Amino acid sequence: MRARILHRLTYQYAAAVSLGEHRLCLKPRAQGFQTLIEHQLSVTPEPHQRRELLAASGDEIQRLIFLGCTDQLCFEACSLVETRPAPALETCFNGLEVPLPYPRGQLNVDLQGALESWLPNGQHEPSVIDLTQEALMGSNQHTLAFLKQLMALIQERVKYTQRHVGPAWPAGRTLRERIGSCRDLAMLMVASCRVVGLPARFVSGYQLLEPAPDQYDLHAWAEVYLPGAGWRGFDPSAGGEVTQRYVVLATSSKPELTAAVSGSFSGPPDTPSELSWSITVEENELSDCAPAVVHAA
Repeated sequence: MRARILHRLTYQYAAAVSLGEHRLCLKPRAQGFQTLIEHQLSVTPEPHQRRELLAASGDEIQRLIFLGCTDQLCFEACSLVETRPAPALETCFNGLEVPLPYPRGQLNVDLQGALESWLPNGQHEPSVIDLTQEALMGSNQHTLAFLKQLMALIQERVKYTQRHVGPAWPAGRTLRERIGSCRDLAMLMVASCRVVGLPARFVSGYQLLEPAPDQYDLHAWAEVYLPGAGWRGFDPSAGGEVTQRYVVLATSSKPELTAAVSGSFSGPPDTPSELSWSITVEENELSDCAPAVVHAA
């Protein structure tokens, strides 16, 4: 499918402020089962310097440096993206699905960062281990059955809710609170997969819903590395494998590195700021991206 996505963000400051360096993850992935046909980014005020770079995850991000002062900062990203279905996972294994837990020694060392636990001592949270073991026992140690059982348990134990601000919670907190946003559920799945030796990472992007909602928001899910199939997406909020109706913006072992916009500002003490945003999606759009006027959502 093909879609034109227009993502606007506006930061309004109560006084003129000096902007620090900003890091942007607003450019959709341009590889794998997703093709980026066109991408335009407009920023107001115009940055003094723009630097594109390839992140450790392989995503293209931008760093911006500003001069002078402003009381408003606006971003508008227009992207034309085409997605296609991934091959069925059953066909990727050719009947050689490795039983879980997956032996770490057989993994490429490049994947080790996607196996790390949340806790600083390298251990996994006990509540996450318990959830993982339950999913493992209910799947007869088969990888695909485990992933399905894990998503079913997450949906059973955690009530989904929207939470627009704040970082993703540690997996143990999500289980304890029994409520969580899409990013909390995504990190719970990531943590559980790592317990059984499956590399997993956090994904930020768009889910193109049918029917379309009154207002779109960013979405989060998990990607799991499956030997023989590579990185594949799973959405515990929806309870299923990611389809061509998902558009990836950024991935990382650390969810904070996938934020659409991160940066700093300095100004008068206790200067408040307010963020407004809008995301619009037009499916099967064949025209080029055209700049539009940025306005508060």
